[in-house]
Amino acid sequence: MHTGEGPSPSESENSDYLITLRDKGLRDAPVELVPVKRLAVAYMPRVAGEDEEYARTLAESEAQLPPILVHRPTMTVIDGVHRLRAASLKAREHIAVRYFDGTETDAALLSVAANVAQGRPLSLEDRTAAAEQIFASHPHWSDRAVAAVTGLSARKVAQIRRHNTADITQTGLRIGRDGRARPLSSARGRELAGKLIRENPGASLRQIAKQAGISPATVADVRDRLRRGDDPVPARQRLTAVQVTDVTPDEEPPERPPLRAVPSVPKTITHSQRHCGVKHPAELLTIFESLRRDPSLRLNEAGRSVLRMLDACAAVARDRHRIVASIPAHCKESVSELADGYSVIWQLFADDLRRADDTQVLGVGASTGA
Repeated sequence: MHTGEGPSPSESENSDYLITLRDKGLRDAPVELVPVKRLAVAYMPRVAGEDEEYARTLAESEAQLPPILVHRPTMTVIDGVHRLRAASLKAREHIAVRYFDGTETDAALLSVAANVAQGRPLSLEDRTAAAEQIFASHPHWSDRAVAAVTGLSARKVAQIRRHNTADITQTGLRIGRDGRARPLSSARGRELAGKLIRENPGASLRQIAKQAGISPATVADVRDRLRRGDDPVPARQRLTAVQVTDVTPDEEPPERPPLRAVPSVPKTITHSQRHCGVKHPAELLTIFESLRRDPSLRLNEAGRSVLRMLDACAAVARDRHRIVASIPAHCKESVSELADGYSVIWQLFADDLRRADDTQVLGVGASTGA
């Protein structure tokens, strides 16, 4: 990536641009020798400031240190403050420099991203402070975008965001790592899509998606939910929408709510809510063992596939805590997201099974009556 020109506005609005610049683009930038006295220090991602002892350690080293990174328009050091200090301690008049020509805001963000990936690691306090600064300058960045720059987990960033009053956003949008703006909740778009489908049932998915500001796949889900008589907005998304719109600058954002909490009575009651309560894991295992002994499932490939699928769930029911403990820390968030997503699919699967069962019962009754 050529660094002689600043990024376009669309580029600089996403964190992937900075990460790519840090990892690839700047490494190919030409190296120049610059007088030490021309350089200034302003971007300091470390809360405690410069570490004089660390700078002296670098000064005593005979190894050739990497070039420092400098914001050309202001001649301010982005990455390499301790290397610059080491050069001064060794009475060096010049230091090797690579230049960045972007904005001052991006230079400050790049300072954090560069220090996270190389050199002396930033402390948790340093990275937390950096996240808070990003909330002030880029309040619409998603948790993952902030996490990519600061080296924190997205879950930790979300926790910091909840306690950061500067990040009260009223638009309901977040800008992801790729620079695309996405709604915090698709609830409003789903409601609008439901209205448009009722008014014009023959409209294409793409046409409604464009008008409602959601994806065609989401429109398809809304259409299917309406056909089943369900609310176009799933209960979980309606909860998210309530959290986004109900928080005002004078209120403390709530702690992470229970995943299955429902803030209000939905417009329609789903089939599952009418038929089924939450069962204890022991009850679930008993049901599974009964199914596993059923010849109609054991003796054909389709049935065995169902049993294998259910066996994976039974393993979680039997030993959930041990499985959670065995998952590496950096994978826990991804597995959590998959579990959340699959739980919704399982709920749809349960509804489909009950509807199919009801249909068969009704069909048998009609046949008997004839």
